[in-house]
Amino acid sequence: MADDGAPRGDEDPDLIEPSIFAEHAAEIEGASADSRRRRGIYLFPNLITTGALFAGFYAIVAGMNDNFVPAALAIFVAMALDTADGRVARWTKTESRFGAEYDSLSDMVAFGVAPALVVFSWVLQPLGQIGWIATFVYMACAALRLARFNTQSDIKSFTGLASPSAAAVIACIVWIWSDPETEPSTALAIVMALVTTAVGLLMVSNFAYFSPKALSAKGRVPFIVLVIAVLAFAVLLADPPRVLLVLFVTYALSGPASHLWYYWRKRHAQRQPPAVAPEGDDGTPPQ
Repeated sequence: MADDGAPRGDEDPDLIEPSIFAEHAAEIEGASADSRRRRGIYLFPNLITTGALFAGFYAIVAGMNDNFVPAALAIFVAMALDTADGRVARWTKTESRFGAEYDSLSDMVAFGVAPALVVFSWVLQPLGQIGWIATFVYMACAALRLARFNTQSDIKSFTGLASPSAAAVIACIVWIWSDPETEPSTALAIVMALVTTAVGLLMVSNFAYFSPKALSAKGRVPFIVLVIAVLAFAVLLADPPRVLLVLFVTYALSGPASHLWYYWRKRHAQRQPPAVAPEGDDGTPPQ
């Protein structure tokens, strides 16, 4: 007869059941430990991300209270923390899916919502519908840019202007030209509406941008690189907002410029006449 699972006469049930229960208990305990590990999060990199989120929130509150320079500086603090959290996670091998999603939400607040509301509170609000449309276009483009970034794996280049760089352009302009004692002119408001919209559209463009993530600080570099870094740091300290504005505007325009350069070279190559093989003395091609 087939074995129905009941103990045979020569087997002691007291010797079988404890081993079965022990195996099941070990499996349940192991599954519970795995579940606890899955539910846990890494503290240090996520604390840095929380700092970036708070900096973005502070920029929003400061902008609503007409403290535009502190708001712009808070955006740069968020940029520094956003750079630090990813590198710390990679160095300490504490990368996680939760950290990536949390970082994306923090970026949306710090580099999408905060710059849009700061520039709106400073100069775009008097334009009425035009002002809030430009603000919304920037904010929506930042959300789309972050969503697209989450689906890409190439770290050597970005497709579209990165949201921190777009936020830096807005923050630098606010840092330089905002003056709480004077009302912005209508001409400045119109220019900022165009700039805000253009920077937002660059984020969702198909232009290729160089990714700083491709740089590595682990390898050796020539001594002249350190000298250049010191000189660049000295130039930056001379006039931080204007130097940063030049750097980030140059980076923002590098995408369209490289695309136009590639398109011009392609058209120029197509216009070149095909190479003709040299002829021999009797007018026939050489053998």
